[in-house]
Amino acid sequence: MPITAATAATSAKSALETSTIRAISWRLIPFLMLAYFFSYLDRVNLGFAALTMNAELKFSPIVFAWGAGIFFIGYFIFEVPSNLALEKFGASRWIARIMVTWGIISALMATVSGEWSFYILRFLLGVAEAGFFPGIILYLTYWYPAEYRARFIAAFAIAVPISTVIGAPISGLLLGLDGMMGLKGWQWLFIIEGVPSVALGIVTWFYLTDRPEKADWLSAGQKAWLSSRLAAENAAKQKAVHLTLGQALTSPKVITLSLIYFGFVGALYGMQFWLPQIVKAFGFSNVQTGFVTAIPYLFGTVAMMLWARHSDATRERVWHVALGLFVTAIGLGISGLVTDPTVTMIALIVAAIGIFCTFGTFWTLPTAWLSGTAAAGAIALINSIGNLAGFGGPYLIGWVKEATGNTSTGLLVLAVLPLIGGLLVFLGGHATKAEFAGQATK
Repeated sequence: MPITAATAATSAKSALETSTIRAISWRLIPFLMLAYFFSYLDRVNLGFAALTMNAELKFSPIVFAWGAGIFFIGYFIFEVPSNLALEKFGASRWIARIMVTWGIISALMATVSGEWSFYILRFLLGVAEAGFFPGIILYLTYWYPAEYRARFIAAFAIAVPISTVIGAPISGLLLGLDGMMGLKGWQWLFIIEGVPSVALGIVTWFYLTDRPEKADWLSAGQKAWLSSRLAAENAAKQKAVHLTLGQALTSPKVITLSLIYFGFVGALYGMQFWLPQIVKAFGFSNVQTGFVTAIPYLFGTVAMMLWARHSDATRERVWHVALGLFVTAIGLGISGLVTDPTVTMIALIVAAIGIFCTFGTFWTLPTAWLSGTAAAGAIALINSIGNLAGFGGPYLIGWVKEATGNTSTGLLVLAVLPLIGGLLVFLGGHATKAEFAGQATK
């Protein structure tokens, strides 16, 4: 078959598109994954520190739950202002600021001596970290056309399960440094896991490129293709619906997405903060607890990438988000009903698969129809409201544990959150595949 001019042009365009996406991905995704790895590790390593810290500082389950959850109050208050600051000052500067401050405060967690120092430092850690995750989600919309976003948001967010797959065994081992240089093992855990965030934050200032037009590591042709593609998508969004920042923040669609995310986050952090203690109760040592805790997240990592790729391939988002939430609810529900350790772990693996399948696809929903400052504010609002469940989920399990002496009932009640979130997905107003292909509809 002879090669026509049109065929040659299409082939060249395809090659240019492929090379552009590959260049962006190799430049940004590994670095952002590493940054998020330490962000999430510094946020949730409290769950491992608690294995010895709670007893040494005489923290009750409620005190621990308050400390775990108060992080999200500071996070909630400063989330939207932080994301708007990123839009104004640029990703490299603002994300560097976030990382350096959270790394310092995370390391200072080693100085906790009682309830109030515990609460204050956890609150400040939330303030410092506010804006990082939604900032990166916004940042990725500057670089990736809509049809690529699920897989690369998932590639970035895969740092969450990996932070546990790798971080859990390391955290268990760090607890074994108890007594070195007069410090407790949990103090070494906070110090050693906090310092890399500071160093990486300094590198971020020089490494991240704020916008494609400033990317001297892309060719002129690659920048032209990317700018044209993103401009066309943004024009389609603006034509379909043009929202001011205020309209975006009060949009019923944004509020619905916030409630969906609330259900997801409650399950995520309820499981994340308490899983080490659940596993430890099976009779494992601290080191063994670290390795066993990593198992559900290993399965979640694989499922997350496969599910996101399937969502991109089919251009379907609604069912991909909803099914992930339903699977999460089923896994948590079963883990709350059974007492056998093996069955409990299988159920928690199922829950982790559901959680991370949702994580990889959820953020395609708001980024499909929002752009610019409206997107910055709305994404931050969704994340901040959703992360209030980071307080509610762990506190719920802590309250139940103090009342009953076990976490099973708490896991059962926690399952209601993703179940409701899954049902709300269908009220979000996302009616067609076209919206998720970069052609927004009313």
